[in-house]
Amino acid sequence: MTPGDIQDIEIKLVLEALRLRYGYDFRHYDQSSVRRRVLHCLESCKLTGISDIIPKLLYEGMFLERLIGVLTISVTTMFRDPLVFRALREYTVPALKTHPFVNIWSAGCATGEEVYSLAILLREEGLYEQARIYATDLNADSLATAREGIYALNRLEEFEANYRDAGGVGTFRDYCEIDGNVVRMNGDLKKNIVYSSHNLATDSVFAVMNLVMCRNVIIYFDASLQKRVIGLFHESLARGGDLCLGGAESLDISKSGAGFSVLSHKNRIFRKGFERTAGH
Repeated sequence: MTPGDIQDIEIKLVLEALRLRYGYDFRHYDQSSVRRRVLHCLESCKLTGISDIIPKLLYEGMFLERLIGVLTISVTTMFRDPLVFRALREYTVPALKTHPFVNIWSAGCATGEEVYSLAILLREEGLYEQARIYATDLNADSLATAREGIYALNRLEEFEANYRDAGGVGTFRDYCEIDGNVVRMNGDLKKNIVYSSHNLATDSVFAVMNLVMCRNVIIYFDASLQKRVIGLFHESLARGGDLCLGGAESLDISKSGAGFSVLSHKNRIFRKGFERTAGH
């Protein structure tokens, strides 16, 4: 048995301890990604071996948040992939405007940039007052940052450029204020946002949605968990509701994917229950 094989056993034991002690199930996350992140945890915590994580996880409550934070590292920004938001304006917004009230789920919302991007888009399209955005993530620290809506000032230039490229009708600074070296998102963007913890690996549907945004999340799951999550999104969406995935993600792996038509293949926007295929 090689050292790598032994490490694989240790990682499985860590994930099993995490599941049995706290109910967080990472066993079906992409194992190469899990390995990288566990090794990062090992280095940052200055531990000798992977198995040393287990007693800390079992007996030190504060260590849980540290491990979850490592396992759920996310990279995001305001209006990430701006053309996706342009496509949402073109394909999804007209459908949302046919409803008296709309529910939107930002699954794996990380530190909230996508949530505020959605709120701004809804505001500009005259939909915000009749909408509720459910923003969920497994990482408690990320959710806390999202609730605060405070970001480093050195990111503002990127936010502004993405906003323009996404088809914004004003300026990004219409929706935030500069306070010292930070950017604070305006309070009126927050009133219709509900933040909560949700584990895509174990938790179930909690409301009927008109749009689900889950971008660059399921790419870190193995095939069985991807199938579960796509099925969860299909169950969550109302007929005619839209699902937006990340650029490297698809519905092909799941039978539930057959219940969607393609609105924009390039931007990974799909609609539940209707036959319409976009040519780009």
